[in-house]
Amino acid sequence: MLPNKETIVIELDLKKLMIDNIVITSGLVILFTAIQYICFKDFHFSFWHMAVGIVLFVILYIIFIILHEAFHLIGFMIFGKVPFNALKYGMNLELGIAYATTEQPLYNHAMKKALLLPFWTTGVLPTIIGFYLNSTVLILIGAFLIAGAVGDFAMYKELRKYPKNALVQDDPKLPKLYVYTSQEKDGPLK
Repeated sequence: MLPNKETIVIELDLKKLMIDNIVITSGLVILFTAIQYICFKDFHFSFWHMAVGIVLFVILYIIFIILHEAFHLIGFMIFGKVPFNALKYGMNLELGIAYATTEQPLYNHAMKKALLLPFWTTGVLPTIIGFYLNSTVLILIGAFLIAGAVGDFAMYKELRKYPKNALVQDDPKLPKLYVYTSQEKDGPLK
């Protein structure tokens, strides 16, 4: 943590987020499937086709979760100018979540961009490509990853309350942010 700063802690309620995620995922799956059906009207059902689709979905889902976290890291580097050696990536098996974090604090405006980058790249983009290709698997991956950004949006919503030049430090182990609202003249501490 940074010394000599007024600290505000933003901590997410994981149980509430899990429920929100299930509700949003279900809604998006129904909505996107309905849109696909209305637009293309060419659903073909076969057991073999469904089994291959499920296997492909599981593989892509794992890949896209990894990419989701990688895009947070890319956001930290692009928007927050964080050096590569200050980035951390992994799994918290106790909480059942993947995480991407940085040891270096970011300005609020940079953190907000880094939080939402994966939503666009691993949620919205696959959905658009899925509709373009009429790929149910990509559409469903997009729905799951859009809903999977619910925690990122919750943090983004909380960060909107603070000035863009406030410093934000990501907790290395928990879905928690520390916001430092006053800033020294010479900028962020290292």
